[in-house]
Amino acid sequence: MTTTLRPVALSADEARRIALKAQGFLGAPDRRSGVRGVLRHLGAVQLDTISVLARSHELIPYARLGRVGRRTVEAAYWQDTHAFEYWSHAACILPIEEWPHFAFRRRAYRSRPHWNHDLAAGVYDQVIKQLRTEGPLTATELGGAKKTSEWWDWSGTKVAVERALMYGEVVCVERRGWKRVYDLAERAVPQGLLHDDLDDTECLRRLVRLAGQSLGVGTRADIADYHRLKGEQVDAVIADSGLVPVEVAGWGKPAWADPAALAAPLRGRHRTTLLSPFDSLIWDRARTERIFGFAHRLEAYVPKPKRVHGYYAMPVLAGGRLVGRVDPAREAGGVLVARQVTLDGPKAVPAVAEALVEAASWVDCTTIRVERVDAPELREPLLREVTRSLMAELR
Repeated sequence: MTTTLRPVALSADEARRIALKAQGFLGAPDRRSGVRGVLRHLGAVQLDTISVLARSHELIPYARLGRVGRRTVEAAYWQDTHAFEYWSHAACILPIEEWPHFAFRRRAYRSRPHWNHDLAAGVYDQVIKQLRTEGPLTATELGGAKKTSEWWDWSGTKVAVERALMYGEVVCVERRGWKRVYDLAERAVPQGLLHDDLDDTECLRRLVRLAGQSLGVGTRADIADYHRLKGEQVDAVIADSGLVPVEVAGWGKPAWADPAALAAPLRGRHRTTLLSPFDSLIWDRARTERIFGFAHRLEAYVPKPKRVHGYYAMPVLAGGRLVGRVDPAREAGGVLVARQVTLDGPKAVPAVAEALVEAASWVDCTTIRVERVDAPELREPLLREVTRSLMAELR
């Protein structure tokens, strides 16, 4: 006789706190493990070209650890081949030990060799030869990234080296001036990890388990989105992933959780911080709205007249809730500008002020200028609280 265990029942509030703890926002920050610990804990840190307060991959550890030095962040990612860049949720920094588990994706890329760009005969082999004798190199050092000034008009060299990156023959070992630095995988990846021996099922089982651990609790779509898997890929391995089925009140969909997350006490201090729009806590907009009741989207690519919250509105996390948004900018002379602030009522004022002051200190700004506040009646209370927090910071 076969018995089926009933899914664990969770309230929406329990699911929210599990997600916060899994993402490193509930409890004491693990400063001993530092930035590398954050990367391993999250499994993927998304990269993005936009730099307002700082680049997104810098904001991720800052949001969890506080004012960790920005040079420390870069060194933690890239020194000693601790990480590599590859396609996960998007272009992401990934722990180097996960190299074998992306073999399924490298095989998939190799099965569609044209990859939307034509490539002249011999160019690919020439790039590999040049990296072998001269590398590590940027695309510019390899001979040029673009044929024209158009961002999409890649040179043959750039097409070849990006194709080699996707195939796994080349690896991105760091970013230099925001340019990828390429090297041969055979030289950069530790020998014990340099293989594609794992079959697709084993790769997918590992990534589904990692996604569940990093999310704490998630639906099929949540888990698939974390490393941009297909729903059917999740379905094929979830029963053997080690995750356990749960029912979350109000979600209306089956969900799974990390058993360690279910067993862990949901206590500890909540972080108050600005979040990158590309932070894995909120990068899935549907999940963010379901868990936090907070509708958010990046408006950087929205025409200015149609923006609601600003070019790079950063949600404010406080007390385990999303309580507002700040669209920041930096000016010469050490000025952090809050170009637009949205507050979820008067109770959000102290948290938003605290987040602004800590962020200003982190990026070496000594002055904060608040421009537009969506609720005009909260402008003066916010200014007073920012001033008070700044004075406390200076003591």
